[in-house]
Amino acid sequence: MALISVGIDHEHASLDFLERATVAEHEWSKVLRTLVSHRNIHEAVFVSTCLRTEVVAVIDRFHGALEEITLTLSDATGLSASDFQDVLTVHFDRGVANHLFAVAAGLKSVVPGEFEVLGQLRRALDLAVEEQSAGAELDELFHRALATGRRVRSETAISRGTTSFAQAAVSMAIETLGDELCGAEVVVVGAGQLASGVVKSLLSASTRVGRLTLVNRTPSRAEALAIDVNDERFSVQPLERVDTYLATARLAIVAVEVPAPLISRQQLERCSQPLLVVDLGVPRAVAHDLEDLANIRRVDIGDLRDQVERALGDRHEALDQARELVAIDVEKYLSDQRARGAASIVKDLRERFDEIVDTEMTRRERELATLSDQERELLRSIVQSVVAKIAHRPTVTLKEAAGTDQGVRLSEATRSLFDL
Repeated sequence: MALISVGIDHEHASLDFLERATVAEHEWSKVLRTLVSHRNIHEAVFVSTCLRTEVVAVIDRFHGALEEITLTLSDATGLSASDFQDVLTVHFDRGVANHLFAVAAGLKSVVPGEFEVLGQLRRALDLAVEEQSAGAELDELFHRALATGRRVRSETAISRGTTSFAQAAVSMAIETLGDELCGAEVVVVGAGQLASGVVKSLLSASTRVGRLTLVNRTPSRAEALAIDVNDERFSVQPLERVDTYLATARLAIVAVEVPAPLISRQQLERCSQPLLVVDLGVPRAVAHDLEDLANIRRVDIGDLRDQVERALGDRHEALDQARELVAIDVEKYLSDQRARGAASIVKDLRERFDEIVDTEMTRRERELATLSDQERELLRSIVQSVVAKIAHRPTVTLKEAAGTDQGVRLSEATRSLFDL
């Protein structure tokens, strides 16, 4: 069996395609069940974030599994399998560990070192375990990747400064509006983790906003946030009143996951003063046919990605350090896997030899009837010693060759020769 990862991400697919390929959260369990129903897929974890849709799996045949995963993604997204042909990112065996450890370390994120990805990977694994689609191999892989992600953030400066979408969005808004944001009215749409991060970043920014209103379909979900921030500038309102607050706001940040735009062109046409709208949704949560509205400037994750790349500056050294730590941890993980693989076949081989000795001693029981118990034990000890010496060199060779092409061939030959 082997490892494979297949998916799309912001590095290789357009924002438009990522938007069309979004899988709603209530469908994730179904995706997992479909994946492990295929003949070539033994274990699977489905990772779905705003900028990444990916399957990590334990498989038999590479091409068969790739086709099965692609068809599953096609069914889940409503896109044809051919739509994925030029945008899929595929990693195999060692490459899977390299890729997943880098993702966990924040090296594949729009905002390098951001923390949200650790929680997203953790939740993806938890769901796979709950659905019984992840076994020991993927559980070990993901836990090791998560440990590396935490180590990178504690031992390098990759997380210095802006470390999340929320902080990056607020930084972009402050940079864009400058002094215009001082004392201004701000609207945040949504009450999830991302929206909460936006609220906290805005209220703690050195540029002090005047009033910050969070609007959400269910205001009760935001009440705990209001208690947490404990700021007189902050209030919570129902989504039905969003038009009222957009009309007087200078900045609106929309941080929700919805299948279709939540803020329409018609709503924004009513704004009589300049409004910067930051859309953090994928699929996009704000209508994007706004070019002719003079008062409205809309930016999205694509703009955020470009700004982050320009702002990396002296963090490139931290990125290099993070990559070095990832490489070290990947090699350690692979080494441990090789050792376990060799230990497994050596154990099976020794058990097979012991089984042969036991079977032969039992078969010759009548011929040994004249021997005393002591003589019988001595004979067994001699036979086991001879067998152990015969097995010694093969077991040493298997251990030394573990993890190499020769090791694979030797393992396959050993299993075939001794019916393991």
